[in-house]
Amino acid sequence: MRIEGKSYAPHNLPRAILVVKLSDIGDVLTATPALRALRVSFPEAKIDALVPPGSAPVLANSPLADEVIVFNKFAYDHPGEALKPANLLAALRLGRELRHRHYDAIVLLHHLTTWWGVVKYAALALTLGAPIRAGLDNGRGFFLTHSVPDKGFGYRHEVEYCLDVVRILGAESEGQEMEFYPSDEDERWAEKALRGLKRPIVAIHPGSGGYSPARRWDLERFAELGDRLAFEGGASIVLIGTKADGVSKVARLMHHPHINLEGRTSLGQLGALLKRCDLFVGADSGVMHLAAAMRTPLIALFGPTNPDAWGPWTPYSPSQVIRIPLPCSPCSYVGFTLNRRGCPARECMKGISVERVLKASLALLSRGAGKEHQRPRR
Repeated sequence: MRIEGKSYAPHNLPRAILVVKLSDIGDVLTATPALRALRVSFPEAKIDALVPPGSAPVLANSPLADEVIVFNKFAYDHPGEALKPANLLAALRLGRELRHRHYDAIVLLHHLTTWWGVVKYAALALTLGAPIRAGLDNGRGFFLTHSVPDKGFGYRHEVEYCLDVVRILGAESEGQEMEFYPSDEDERWAEKALRGLKRPIVAIHPGSGGYSPARRWDLERFAELGDRLAFEGGASIVLIGTKADGVSKVARLMHHPHINLEGRTSLGQLGALLKRCDLFVGADSGVMHLAAAMRTPLIALFGPTNPDAWGPWTPYSPSQVIRIPLPCSPCSYVGFTLNRRGCPARECMKGISVERVLKASLALLSRGAGKEHQRPRR
């Protein structure tokens, strides 16, 4: 029975559910409200999540998934790589292992944008033999038994699309925030790392992940912003990210004292640290989504990517997207098209001034003035 765009609860509640989100950190975070809805609605079910190695820490300490199954999907992004004997053998082993788990339902939280993606996800879903195969359908979801119409990137936020998919199985939840759970050890590390810093504490992340460097703001502007927030806002500046994000270059360009945590944080430590910050400033990235999940007030700089699809999901905390409304922006994740490189000019990012970001940052910081710094307990 194929049901499109309608809520439907199966007569027999699923006992074993596999949620497929073979994507980066930010993508997996946007799936956590859907995982929460499944957990609340089917409390007796075993809920597993299939994710890539780099995204596994998102769910490592989470009550939302009983088991996190790791699979390097990036080795299968191109047909030539996927059909190499070693990769093909690994895929067959995964399919056999998952089939033996006898899942009642597969929840596929992906857009079927490319033909190769359709081939991969159809093969995965059909190999497992689950009677319920739920996902988004843009006309290519022939292998799905339960589908929600996919009207393109940005028609709905990615969090909402994920919620739509589980809703068709009868899964609902009152809370719709993204969730991340640092360990107790992570919490102690963050407390020590920020000890003695005066407030407000501002985390600056100059990167955008490796998938699309076109999203990045100039490092010189991040340095100027950090200096002016320290001088005009009296803020303690904490620089976060990896070497590839250019954190150390920002640190070298800054004149005011700051803390440089380049490459020194695990994802759990980073989440615990962001929870204790008064503001996050950065471009579209997994770290930005992590800040949103930790309810940290944030400023998100958007250019090529679509904020209607990937903007900060912050139902319980303040956030602001800053972008230049050029006719060509956004150019990535619009409709059914992907464009990770953007354009060489990158006017959409270059047009964002330090003055504008500073003004927005100081405004958000002033909203929290005089309040006890405390994040919700999880």
